[in-house]
Amino acid sequence: MPPALPASEHRISTGNAGLNSILGGGFDADRMYLYEGRPGTGKTTLALEFLLEGAGKSEKTLYISLSETQRELELVARRHGWNVSDIEIFELIPPETTLDPSQELTVLHPAEVELAETTKLILDRVSALNPTRVVIDSLSELRLLAQSSLRYRRQVLALKHFFAIRSCTVVVLDDMTSHDNDLQLHSICHGVVLLEQLAIEYGAERRRLRVVKMRGIPFRGGYHDMAIKKGGIEVYPRLIAAEHHASFVGEFVGSGNTELDDLLGGGLERGTNALLIGAAGVGKSSLAVSYAIAAAQRGEKSAFFAFDEGRGTIEARAQSLGLPLQAALDAGLLMFQQIDPAELSPGEFAKIVRERVQKDGVRVVIIDSLNGYLNAMPDGRFLILQMHELLTFLGQQGVLTLLIMAQHGLVGPMDTPLDISYLSDAVLMLRYFEHGGVVRRALSVVKKRSGDHEHTIREFKLSRHGLSLGPPLREFSGVLSGTPTYVGSGEPLLDGESERTA
Repeated sequence: MPPALPASEHRISTGNAGLNSILGGGFDADRMYLYEGRPGTGKTTLALEFLLEGAGKSEKTLYISLSETQRELELVARRHGWNVSDIEIFELIPPETTLDPSQELTVLHPAEVELAETTKLILDRVSALNPTRVVIDSLSELRLLAQSSLRYRRQVLALKHFFAIRSCTVVVLDDMTSHDNDLQLHSICHGVVLLEQLAIEYGAERRRLRVVKMRGIPFRGGYHDMAIKKGGIEVYPRLIAAEHHASFVGEFVGSGNTELDDLLGGGLERGTNALLIGAAGVGKSSLAVSYAIAAAQRGEKSAFFAFDEGRGTIEARAQSLGLPLQAALDAGLLMFQQIDPAELSPGEFAKIVRERVQKDGVRVVIIDSLNGYLNAMPDGRFLILQMHELLTFLGQQGVLTLLIMAQHGLVGPMDTPLDISYLSDAVLMLRYFEHGGVVRRALSVVKKRSGDHEHTIREFKLSRHGLSLGPPLREFSGVLSGTPTYVGSGEPLLDGESERTA
């Protein structure tokens, strides 16, 4: 057996599952770490999770507060449902009662004493308690007392050396209120975690986390979305598709419509994705729902993520098309989830999709629509990168993914808000066309990587009998330009039975 690691090389939990995943296990023990971020980014909450993890293992823990009172910290903990009675809280600011000059001061106010006295109080309390986990909140107060960068750096180094010989892991917080941001802290600390809060033009604020530095620990780089919820901070590690592989049989996935499967050269394969593109109301969502219903009839699970429409709208449409959607929902074979793009970050959405696939066994995923997903991005430049990772992950899990994208406009030349077709294994184009004063619908497969397919254009109809396809329309022009014109006779067209709006 390999020799046991020295105590100083053991990894300890940060108290946050997401951060542990990013770090591949947690912190190195007996080191000093920095949580930095503007006020309101979640530093205090993340630090309390670190101490609660230790307290839960009967370790001695100490929270040294230079900016918040014990009552404020206890209120934050209580609203998260935490009990911090096992955490020693040492506040270096006086309670409100000390405003009475007749009462003796029992604690220290940083603005009224020298830096050396403040540091001595910290060291004395640590020496008396001998904790294994310490949080200092925040270094901004020490920086103000130091009054110079050189003196401040020396004091922080002195604290680091003091803790280094005491078998103690320390997390220091910094609110980045100094003008020079004091990058010297990065060189002193063993690791640095940056927390950010982003204000977007509409919707809830977005929070994210990035590991700036971690000596000797391989970590998952880049930004990771996070959210502060009741019970603590949820961190959503950035999805890396290469870390997730599963074996599966690359068979065809039926749509429940033989004519549509024939048009696709046998159907869509597992582990691939298909983009359904067309104008609003042309039938993209109805076509996707038919795949979910067909999966339920095979006993497979599907997940429908709706960014644009509510569950009631989807159910009403399915009922009008004669699709047994409600039976699939009641049987738990179709999981419908309404997504609010103003409230949900892309990282949290990726986590939900991953859980549906890996925990619930979902085999068909429908995202309706990419337009709504685009609105969930604080910066649209990264939509394609995140979607690429998500689609690669789903493909490696053997999942069939259907992506719906609405083009701008109903008739005439159409504009696509985002070109994601090169990521798609198959592209199905749905179009309106007019013949004899009647608005009709046309369907064509313009791309399919995994095999041959029919290259014709067919009329399709959505009625109470579901989806039906007509014969190939040979005398067609202008479909790809967005202004399709049928110049042939009416014989190949479907009959005039009333259609349902899709």
